[in-house]
Amino acid sequence: MLTPFAELLGQRAAGTAVGAFTAYDLEATTAVLRAAAAAGTGVIILIGVRSYMDSDGTLLLAAVLAAAERAEARVCVQLDHCDDIALIESALAAGAGAVMADGSALSYEENVVFVKRAVELARRHGASVEAELGSVLGNEDVAEALAAGGLTDPAQAGDFIARTGADLLAVSIGNVHGVYRDPPNLDFERLAQIARVTRAPLSLHGASGIPDAMVQRAITTGIAKINVNTELRAAYLAATDAQLAAVIDGSRLAALHSAQVAAVTAAVSDKLQAFDIRRQR
Repeated sequence: MLTPFAELLGQRAAGTAVGAFTAYDLEATTAVLRAAAAAGTGVIILIGVRSYMDSDGTLLLAAVLAAAERAEARVCVQLDHCDDIALIESALAAGAGAVMADGSALSYEENVVFVKRAVELARRHGASVEAELGSVLGNEDVAEALAAGGLTDPAQAGDFIARTGADLLAVSIGNVHGVYRDPPNLDFERLAQIARVTRAPLSLHGASGIPDAMVQRAITTGIAKINVNTELRAAYLAATDAQLAAVIDGSRLAALHSAQVAAVTAAVSDKLQAFDIRRQR
């Protein structure tokens, strides 16, 4: 069932983070919803801005919203990493429950102005806004080996949230989008400092490739939402590669889709378990 972004975050149990998973089609969407229902937890489905900008992007958002509305699990659909205020307004008008207003490439003051405008638009639609302070490097759609970018300044975090009214803050603490060039090394002291100075919950992007123990430490240090994309794409493509030869005879597309859904469901299930520290005890 469609659920407000703030409600998913606010009602999460202690020791857990809400999983946010990127979907490029209904197969991945179905997988996320099945895994969430089996785990008995709420999730966020992310629509990447490049997907939304495609000619059929509005249809993808509509389809994901329709699936989420009928789902057993509580779901919010979010437009991810958007730096275009017109696209943000379009997605909100189309029913997105949240947007990520990504002004991380702007100066600090320009980022404040951009996010504040996105928040004003979101409030008109009863939606929420996630913002980014610092710079989480990488491409959300193409896995590349990268090192960490500009880290979030704890001295700015409280002022940023107070001035923008953002509902969630994405932090840069050594995390990247895509594949890590070196083993991840998250700055937990920086994360703790950010958590102390801001009232808003925090999010961790680039969770694919971060060890579960490190993710769980991030949750105990203040992370409330965790984004996963690369590992889901890898599972989807691995299933496609493994099954393609077997389904070519007879053009059994439904069988291929079934294998893709099963693979992504398993990947999401593993992440949801890792995001619940209570299950580790």
